[in-house]
Amino acid sequence: MSADHRLGRMLAPRSVALVGASTVPNSPGNAMVLELQSSRFPGAVHPVNPRYAEIEGLVCHDRLGDLPEVPDLAVLGVGNDRLEEQVAAAIELGVGGVVIPGSALLPDDDARSTLRGRIRDRAREAGLPIVGANCMGFYNVDAWFRAFPFHRPQELQPGGVTLVAQSGSVLQALLWNNQKLHFNLAISPGQELVTGVSDYMDFALEQDSTRVIALFIEAVRRPEDFVAALEKAAARGVPVVALKAGRSPQAATLALSHSGAIAGDDAAYRTLFERYGVLPVSSLDELAATALLLSDERRPPAGGLATIHDSGGERELLLDLAEDVGVPFARIGEQTTRAIAERLDHGLEAINPLDAWGTGRDHPVVFEHCLQALVDDDDTAIGVFVVDLTSGFHLHESFARICRRVHQRTTKPMAMLTNHVGTESQELARRVTDLGIPVLDGTVPGLVAIRNLLAYRDFRWSPHIAPATAPDPETTARWWARLTRPEMLTESEGLALLADYGIPTVPHAVVGDPDSAVAAAARLGYPVVLKTAAAGILHKSDVGGVGLNLADEAAVRETFADLAGRLGPEVLVAPMAAPGTELALGVVHDPQFGAMVMVAAGGVLIEVVGDRQLGLVPIDERIADRMISKLKVAAVLDGARGRAPADRAAIVSALVCLSNLVADVGDLVAELDINPLVVDAAGCRALDALVVPVAAVQDGSPVEREHVEVGSGEVHPQEGQP
Repeated sequence: MSADHRLGRMLAPRSVALVGASTVPNSPGNAMVLELQSSRFPGAVHPVNPRYAEIEGLVCHDRLGDLPEVPDLAVLGVGNDRLEEQVAAAIELGVGGVVIPGSALLPDDDARSTLRGRIRDRAREAGLPIVGANCMGFYNVDAWFRAFPFHRPQELQPGGVTLVAQSGSVLQALLWNNQKLHFNLAISPGQELVTGVSDYMDFALEQDSTRVIALFIEAVRRPEDFVAALEKAAARGVPVVALKAGRSPQAATLALSHSGAIAGDDAAYRTLFERYGVLPVSSLDELAATALLLSDERRPPAGGLATIHDSGGERELLLDLAEDVGVPFARIGEQTTRAIAERLDHGLEAINPLDAWGTGRDHPVVFEHCLQALVDDDDTAIGVFVVDLTSGFHLHESFARICRRVHQRTTKPMAMLTNHVGTESQELARRVTDLGIPVLDGTVPGLVAIRNLLAYRDFRWSPHIAPATAPDPETTARWWARLTRPEMLTESEGLALLADYGIPTVPHAVVGDPDSAVAAAARLGYPVVLKTAAAGILHKSDVGGVGLNLADEAAVRETFADLAGRLGPEVLVAPMAAPGTELALGVVHDPQFGAMVMVAAGGVLIEVVGDRQLGLVPIDERIADRMISKLKVAAVLDGARGRAPADRAAIVSALVCLSNLVADVGDLVAELDINPLVVDAAGCRALDALVVPVAAVQDGSPVEREHVEVGSGEVHPQEGQP
């Protein structure tokens, strides 16, 4: 498949030119020659440097044009001042791709013209793919090929892990130092002048050897292509593990709504990852452990983790950390419990996780019997032997043999797990891993890998996302016309928009005189709330624009007079809301990945607590329910401390309706905030709606920004506070 791919000549070359090759020891020019010789590359290697006639036994040529053939790949190991001419020569010759390890920066670069920009533009016009600039090159272990500026004699076993790392040091660390990981492809994309992460993922997904893709990413430069690669990986059942660097939220200081203000870069990535089954990790250890476990061809059935230990204390530690990480344990059945109990020493409990070390008498038989029983249980998805391996120690060697025998008698995945990353286990761990039993280093990285294995299973089993439901064409046309006007929506218009898309809203009336306010209050029912409806005031409490719990006509007239005198005669009248749990719903437009809906703890807590979940549009009932379940306030919704459980189905419906709204007219909405959405046992209702059309933001005139204090929170009518 490599030869047919658009990157085939570059990433799986049959011939290569090494421009800037050298005889100087420890130089990049010499290292790239030695790397190819170490890799046992079977194709033609052409060093290019006018200073030499021969390098490491290979005939050296003066320039690219002197080669006896057109190479598939040219590695340009030359100074920045010579890069542009060499790229031009490669294009003229018809080379299939180039690698640029250098920075491609010049002292005279300016905003109008840079070396990187000129190389990028010329290569794109010519259709020349480039690895780099400012990169460490790549390894294609399947093709026995290495383009690398450093040399370390080592033989790599082909495997199923594709590694794409936007850090050359990360690539080097995992490629050179984790000898249990077996790669088919490892790439350092560098500046991605032409070819990026998504292109390399696409190439890997066309390789039969690819079992898992591991990513270290700092930024996604072509979001649409990245999403397409994730879709392709999901469709082909190839798990993607991602370590995203730079996860600190970037405050949206110019956002007009609370939703916009709390959306961070990390939240957008996590939402994207969840949609496409990408498995997030937080460290290189977790990345390596997850890639190792997912590179195993075995996939887990239903159920949880079953573990066997030779230490009670380490079993307790595993239990604590598994709860933190979120790994479920298998609930073993009575038959399994009896089978284990008949072999255990007196005083040991036949439970999962299992401490099977008692007196040590006949331990090989005890451990093998118990591990087999655990793995065979119907609720076990993966069996793990937890032990701090030491190579050559007879006890640990026997544990490894036990794992091998049980592994041969089951189709379920199995692993060994050490509690300490620094445990002296490499030689024994390599042997065990090569038998198909991954050895995971460190309790937390190992548990994260197991959680990700089970999460990917659940993702593969989950149904497809239901498409968005559109309203009738008349509703769409009406709101399309309104949202294209460059004026902010009033609160009443915002509530009407929500209602038209199926989100329950509080009844209300907008009035312009005290008699109309009194009549509206009588019709809606006392007590009521009065809020200013003056244009451009987004957070009304900040300007004293809310009157709460007005119980009679006199209170309504007094409050109306105050609001009208300070802020204008337009006032919204609504009934005071019954007590309930406050949530907030919102819409966030990520500049890279598009529209997302948000659910969060509402009221004044929305930014203080930071309890929120995002979902990439469209979402369906299943995703909405999962978002709600992840909130800290979910315990309150479920009826904490004797409270009646809230109507979860109503919240789910409101979230899906909001997603449908965004799918229909979301391109016209810059920000949308529903805060609060009050929820009780009878349902939910939106009490306030802030809608910022894109046209209003672009126009800039109708929004009174001096009234906006992002992060201040807003006191809402049902809270009963002045």
